[in-house]
Amino acid sequence: MTGPDYDHFCQLVRRRSGLVLTPEKAYLVSSRLAPVARAEGLGSVEALLTKLRTGAPEALLQRVVDVMATHESYFFRDAGPFEQLSVSVLPPLIAARQAQRSLRIWCAACSSGQEPYSVAMILTEMRHLIPGWKLDILATDMSAPILRKAEAGLYNDFEVNRGLSEERRARWFRREPDGWRVSPTLRQMVRFQPHNLLQGSAGLGVFDVVFCRNVLIYFDVDTKRQVLDQLRRALAPDGSLLLGSAETVLGVSDAVEPVPGLRGLYRPARGLARSA
Repeated sequence: MTGPDYDHFCQLVRRRSGLVLTPEKAYLVSSRLAPVARAEGLGSVEALLTKLRTGAPEALLQRVVDVMATHESYFFRDAGPFEQLSVSVLPPLIAARQAQRSLRIWCAACSSGQEPYSVAMILTEMRHLIPGWKLDILATDMSAPILRKAEAGLYNDFEVNRGLSEERRARWFRREPDGWRVSPTLRQMVRFQPHNLLQGSAGLGVFDVVFCRNVLIYFDVDTKRQVLDQLRRALAPDGSLLLGSAETVLGVSDAVEPVPGLRGLYRPARGLARSA
């Protein structure tokens, strides 16, 4: 799949989402756009690409960008970051926030919601350390359909058994005819909001912890640098940033620096951390 229509589509996706589509990903593009083409009554993916280049409504433009995003997620994904949150990140923050008695956590590119709900479980299970505290978990994603799924908090058998212990499933979910529903306690703790990482973090406020995992791997170096700078601006001076296990800031940005011995955990670089 080549030509001006395909090139225009790759530029469209990159401009709106930061995702880089190389020629080697033509098969992926074709497989994900085929259902959209059928829904639009078009005979082929090529016809859809032509429509996108010659004139398409905003809803269709956003839909094709949404389907190209990878929404892979599951509860307590990779385990390590959530152990770091419980053991290495939250205890010193709790000690430092005794006067404010509040914590703010941002799950950027939250996909279908498993990550912010995992964070909510951890915070609730630590309630004895933070009684009466204000806990704010903001979960954002650029995809409206995936945010609707996340906010509904309804997961099928495969999703609810992926990364979730039987004990936590029994405690935090209830069985319904269509799947497993997250408990009202957790759902009330998480605010879902549309947000595109390319738009920066202005207006979201300052956070004690930011999760932005398995997102940067899809960006080019310049976009990674831009996003990392915005994430650093959103962090409190003593805040923590958690990235995916395959992601690094080395050679990309000096806005944040790794915490020795804790893979994937970063802090605002000294001299660059925003003032409180």
